[in-house]
Amino acid sequence: MSFEHMAAMAAILLAAYFIRGITGFGSGLISVPLLALFLPLKFVVPLVLLLDFTASIVIGGLHFKRVKWDEIGVLIPFGVVGVVLGTSLLINLPPGPMLIALAGFVFIFALRSLFNIHGEKPVSRGWAVPAALTGGTVGALFGTGGPPYVIYLSHRIRDKSDLRATFSALFFTEGLTRIVSFLVAGLLMTAKVWIAYFVALPLVLGALYLGGRAHVGLSQAQMTRLVGILLLVSSVSLLFKAISV
Repeated sequence: MSFEHMAAMAAILLAAYFIRGITGFGSGLISVPLLALFLPLKFVVPLVLLLDFTASIVIGGLHFKRVKWDEIGVLIPFGVVGVVLGTSLLINLPPGPMLIALAGFVFIFALRSLFNIHGEKPVSRGWAVPAALTGGTVGALFGTGGPPYVIYLSHRIRDKSDLRATFSALFFTEGLTRIVSFLVAGLLMTAKVWIAYFVALPLVLGALYLGGRAHVGLSQAQMTRLVGILLLVSSVSLLFKAISV
C-alpha cells in the first residue's frame, strides 16, 4: 500500500468513526464504499467488521445502562431468520430490484428524519418483524443491513443517548454473528487484516472519543437530522449498488 493510500485510509476511518461516536452507527456506511475504491473488498469488509465490532463494545460498554434491551430482544430472533433467508434462500434472486426497493424505502424515512416529521407516539412494536427480517436478509446478502434497524429504532426511542447506546448493542450482536460466519469462511484468517486492524485501532478509538464529545453537544433535533443525513447517504449507496450488480 502506498503512502497516499495509507493517508486516505486514515482520513476515511477518522471521519467514519467520528460519525459512529456521535450516532452509534454509520461507520461501515462511510468507510466500506470509500475504502473499496482502492482496496479489495475481501480486505475491506473483514477489517471494517472488526473495527465496527470494537466500536460497538466501546460505546455499548461505556453506556451499558442506557441500552434498551427490550427493543433489541424483539429484533434479534427475526434478524437471525433474516440472515438464514439471505444466505440460503434469497442468494439466487436478482439483487438489483431488491436493492432499488430498499433504497426508496430508506430515502423516504431519511426525508422524515431530515425534516423531523414524527408522530407523537412511537411506531408499533409489530414493525420490528419486517425491520429485522429485512435488516438480517439484506445484511447477509450485501453487508448493508443497518438502515432498516436504524429506521425502526429511531421511531421507537426518542432519547438520543439511549438511541446511540442501543444501536451499538444491537450491532455488537449482529457483528458477533458475522464474525463467526467470517471465521468459518476463512475471511478473518488473513494476517494483513489483523495487522491493519491493530494499526488502525488507536485512530478509531480516538475518533470514537471525539465523536462522543460532539454527541454531548447535540440537541435531540440535531441528532435526528444527522441520522436522516446518514440514511440519505445509505439510500444513495444502495442505489449505486443496485445499478452495479
